[in-house]
Amino acid sequence: MSTTRSLAAVLPQQPTPHAFAKPKGLVLQTRATGQRRRYRLPSVLMRSGTSRGLFLHRHHLPSSHSEWDAILISAMGSRNNDPRQLEGVGGATSTTSKAVVVSKSDKPGIDVEYTFFQITVGQEKVDMTGNCGNMASGVAAFALDEGLVTAVPGQSELSVTIFNTNTQSTLVETIQVDSDGHFLEDGEYRISGVKGTGSSIKVSFINPGGSMTGSVFPTGRPCDELLVKAKSMPEPFTVRATLIDVSNPFIFVDSSTMPPAYCAAAQDSDISLDIIESIRCQGAVDYGLAKDTETASLRRGTPKITLVSKPPALLSDSGNASDVFVLAYSMGKVHPSVQLTGAVCLGAAASLEGTVVSELSMKEGTPCSMIQTRPEPHQENRHIVIGHNSGTIDVEVSIGEENQVQSITVFRTARRLFEGTILVSV
Repeated sequence: MSTTRSLAAVLPQQPTPHAFAKPKGLVLQTRATGQRRRYRLPSVLMRSGTSRGLFLHRHHLPSSHSEWDAILISAMGSRNNDPRQLEGVGGATSTTSKAVVVSKSDKPGIDVEYTFFQITVGQEKVDMTGNCGNMASGVAAFALDEGLVTAVPGQSELSVTIFNTNTQSTLVETIQVDSDGHFLEDGEYRISGVKGTGSSIKVSFINPGGSMTGSVFPTGRPCDELLVKAKSMPEPFTVRATLIDVSNPFIFVDSSTMPPAYCAAAQDSDISLDIIESIRCQGAVDYGLAKDTETASLRRGTPKITLVSKPPALLSDSGNASDVFVLAYSMGKVHPSVQLTGAVCLGAAASLEGTVVSELSMKEGTPCSMIQTRPEPHQENRHIVIGHNSGTIDVEVSIGEENQVQSITVFRTARRLFEGTILVSV
């Protein structure tokens, strides 16, 4: 199975949008190859969780989805394979080269829907095979401020039901509302990886299992041994890993089984990155997301890969010791913290028996340090603290009958940075 998903399969089906704005006088001549046109694209740049990216209205984009990639590549600055993204608003990192396209939804019970795009840094490529939880956490705030949803006068809190077209999954976000009916940004909530505080955004992923593969454990097992061949290694090696698809497909590798060459090198060295990417590509094949490792290397966005180890003595903002420590990788580089969908998936893996994560988070015979209220019959709530390079993140997991993951909740903050027009060249 190829990891490539067609635009028609993941984009919201809406009435024909307005034509993409083509103002007069903004046509620029290129070299002998012909003409390149510059267009105005209304945009909002937001810091959303620990990511930053563009939030766009669907009706501001062309009706033809085939034109979207070039527009987003230009807006971010990855045109001409520029690794610094100088001619765009991207920040030359995977966490700051993202976009979401948002629209009202005509689906029953859904307020708005969005499609996520990961624009590759230094390459004219766009990956839309998965979701981004951090960018997702800003969708409700964007929708409120842009009039896609409205608050009742005097309402101080608003819950917005959101559909992600990449993974065909549903989220419920609860945001704070100011006296004018807009998103209240300021507050006292703090998340690791972001300086300062903001108002708490509650993000609940509803029935997030099998987001791309249709199964929580696509291999049918909570733990697998992957036989990996890497260019930097003379011989194949084996690692223990959990391949789990909850909100996004992830590969969680037991760090104690990594080869000595990785352990002896820096986390971001060429050798380490080659080993990590080789494991990720082999995992993609085992997932069924790629027919071979060469095909898997063409799509770096999914599946994602994270190393998991026993926790050091870290405390979360709530004063809880971490249950597990992780080192995440994103688009071939070390992630500064952990992806939000990674935290969601880790929370599920920590709550399900037999996974690498639950084994490493065992404390006195109990997976996860803080358990367990039963608000409803056959439902168990678990509170899991994940440690990472920038601090910790708390995750709340609701497990139902037959170990079904009913919902996973995390908390983020977001802030609007600018609103205006980007000039894109296509």
